[in-house]
Amino acid sequence: MNAIALKQLQYYWPDSETATLNIEQFCVKRGEKVFVSGPSGCGKSTFLSLLTGINVVDDRSANNCIEVLGTDLAALSNAKRDQFRADHIGYIFQQFNLIPYLSVIENVMLPCHFSAKRRARLTTSLVADAQALLKKLHLDERYFTHSVTSLSIGQQQRVAVARALMGNPELIIADEPSSALDQHNTQLLMQLLIEECSLRKSTLIFVSHDDSLLPYFDKSFRLDELNRAARIAHEIPA
Repeated sequence: MNAIALKQLQYYWPDSETATLNIEQFCVKRGEKVFVSGPSGCGKSTFLSLLTGINVVDDRSANNCIEVLGTDLAALSNAKRDQFRADHIGYIFQQFNLIPYLSVIENVMLPCHFSAKRRARLTTSLVADAQALLKKLHLDERYFTHSVTSLSIGQQQRVAVARALMGNPELIIADEPSSALDQHNTQLLMQLLIEECSLRKSTLIFVSHDDSLLPYFDKSFRLDELNRAARIAHEIPA
């Protein structure tokens, strides 16, 4: 069964006559770990915004099909897309997007405050599951009540990963999460993330410029090759 299925996708930003994304077909099976790469400007951020329902296609793309976990996101209202994202998708942001006025443990528990489905998938309690995740990610428990702003970059990244995994979402989206990390912390992040996704049978979409990470994944795609709009733009002479 597919976790993600795109077919005849074309996406235009408002007031643009040129498609940013033009993808004939893209499928990811449930539980797969997929590496997506490509140069700046090839549509990676737009691609992720469509997979998560932050943006949806307009009427000019009437023949498109975008299904995530068997759900047509474009058919949902804004509120239902927001709830779908909260229930089913864990997002690891490039800049972490941790809440500075919340403690480490409060940041990790946050997704379950917005999703009854994620709370229902907890194995013990909200606090206990959050603590267990942080310990698995090798964050010392003396930091659990500290502000996230007091942590190092590597420690903040572990908190961001724990938050994304909280409540066992079926789909994990990682947007260049290793770009701010050194080689040691990058390797640690990858080992822990792949291990946890495998354990939870979560599908992983990981976007990065770092091709050295390819061995961690089941398969890979270059978005500039998959996206016909990026290829056409590259072929137009300046």
